Amino acid sequence: MKTLRPHFAFLLRGLGSLLFTLLLLQNATAGGLTNGTPAFQTSDGVKLFVKVAGQGQPCLFVHGGPGAGSQAVEVLAGAPLEKQLQMIYLDQRGSGRSASDPQKNYSLERQVQDMEELRQQLHLEKWTLMAHSFGGILAVAYAQKYPGRVHSLILVNSILNLPASMESTTAYGYTLLPAATRPPLDAAAPLPQRYFMVTGLLQRQGLYNQLQYASDSSAARVSRTMKGQPANHDFAASMFQNPGSYLLDYTPATASLAMPVLVLTGQQDYVTGPEHYKSFQFPKQQVVVLPGKHVPFLDNPQELNQAVQRFVRQLPRKS
Repeated sequence: MKTLRPHFAFLLRGLGSLLFTLLLLQNATAGGLTNGTPAFQTSDGVKLFVKVAGQGQPCLFVHGGPGAGSQAVEVLAGAPLEKQLQMIYLDQRGSGRSASDPQKNYSLERQVQDMEELRQQLHLEKWTLMAHSFGGILAVAYAQKYPGRVHSLILVNSILNLPASMESTTAYGYTLLPAATRPPLDAAAPLPQRYFMVTGLLQRQGLYNQLQYASDSSAARVSRTMKGQPANHDFAASMFQNPGSYLLDYTPATASLAMPVLVLTGQQDYVTGPEHYKSFQFPKQQVVVLPGKHVPFLDNPQELNQAVQRFVRQLPRKS
């Protein structure tokens, strides 16, 4: 028996080493992240909601709105995305399930810094950014400042020139109003005045969802999901009062961003503008035009997920 003890100890050490190696490989496969809801507080003390779910390349979901939060996409469209990517759902400061900033600092520069601080906390060398709608501005601004940290971009009906998209929304939204009741639209009036007049009328007449969704069922699903859930709109209210850098045109910057880019755009997406994507100049971009309007996560999930899957399969494992 004494002669077996050294061999037994050696065997245990070997098994321990093997298990440790397997754990390392498992973590590497999952991007080194543990799924869950890690606590995250920014350097200026704002607590932000974060949830990590899925497997594969780490991917930060950059929600739109402004201030919409990530919960609707997470709950209603997250499962198929999480089979391909390890999704990181972040509610931006003043949005969704995250806290407001007592100092009301909702500048683009601060939102980009929040994203970078999260990457550092998660110990990720690089990540993919998946941006929807208004989130496109945040994603491209981040990629401009930290190009070496972006593995790839997935832009879903993304806005890169907010005034241009507001013009599209205003023009199309006006046509949705009943001709007999809609007021005259002064083309010479300032854009914010025209935009908020039209969107306000659409909301009061119960027509706003026709801008966003291809079907009433998609709008109803979002409504049921978000009923009774936290909905912080502080970012949205503050941004429109002091838009700052959000009003800049970020399409020229796309020409210098060399990471792989998937552009998904809706044929009838007049919130972004159905031809807005034609101004994008990413050197390594793929464009997929989807049927439907502004929220393909719900209206065209099969086409969207197939396009994402093809793109992810083509991505280099290391870059």
